[in-house]
Amino acid sequence: MNKRIIVTGGAGFIGSHVVDKLLSCGNQVTVIDNLSSGKMRFIEHHIPDKNFNFVELDMLELEKLTTAIKGADFIYHLAANPDVRLGADNTKVHLEQNIIVTYNLLEAMRMNRLQNIVFTSTSTVYGEATIIPTPENYGPLIPISLYGASKLACEALITSYCHTFDMRSWIFRFANIVGERGTHGIIVDFINKLKKNPKTLEILGDGQQRKSYIHVSDCVDAILFTVEKSNEMVNIFNIGSNDTINSTQIGELIVKEMGLKDVKFTYTGGKRGWKGDVPKMLLSIEKLQQLGWEPSQNSKSSVNAATRSTLG
Repeated sequence: MNKRIIVTGGAGFIGSHVVDKLLSCGNQVTVIDNLSSGKMRFIEHHIPDKNFNFVELDMLELEKLTTAIKGADFIYHLAANPDVRLGADNTKVHLEQNIIVTYNLLEAMRMNRLQNIVFTSTSTVYGEATIIPTPENYGPLIPISLYGASKLACEALITSYCHTFDMRSWIFRFANIVGERGTHGIIVDFINKLKKNPKTLEILGDGQQRKSYIHVSDCVDAILFTVEKSNEMVNIFNIGSNDTINSTQIGELIVKEMGLKDVKFTYTGGKRGWKGDVPKMLLSIEKLQQLGWEPSQNSKSSVNAATRSTLG
């Protein structure tokens, strides 16, 4: 309550929901976003709020970033290139937008003597885990996508800055987050494909990729709950649901939600949807549950809710 909070990437899908929640709790919130993937329409309803401020800024510009975060109590760092698949086509994007941006933010925090950073990481840091559900202490961490590698590098930078410069961090490894304002991912892809051709749905891979999905409202609740309840120097938590759903089942749910009939499913083949795709992912959320938090929805209901909000 009543803290000065910076949200990097606050105009993005998850970031904008974090902004909504932080403002509703009575905090002063400044969003820093270069609008490369974020959308101004996600946060424009806050513009009249005296506790809200927006700064359009490229975080590769360290000097401007250092000035922009002065006086903050907390940094919620969500700025990143969110598209896992993009790394196979553009090998530099995750280096710049994830690793270097995170380094710049930590340097700006160090120069301003700021202590608290919340970071949104990903299940892809685990790579193809052999223990499922996968706990936070699983290792070795061997990511198979450049996105996962970049997020793991960011985690390492953050934890080392915490120990070297007396900072505190909350690192959250997400399952697949879905919901209103989602801009990419399987639900958006399937809906767009079915709008173009309501008779056929192409599914990447063999359609058996089985993963955990969690609604963005649950995700944001888990973040704020954990920041309040967990107070180590480095706090690492998985956020996900207790179950999984596969790609074909998601296709069936979306077809039903759109009211379509006799849709033919086709498959590109292979167990992966793309280079770097992890065919099976389920995170252990036992650590989060022991802290006292439970998701309100499972994977199926999260996908259904996200589909309805995406369709409008």
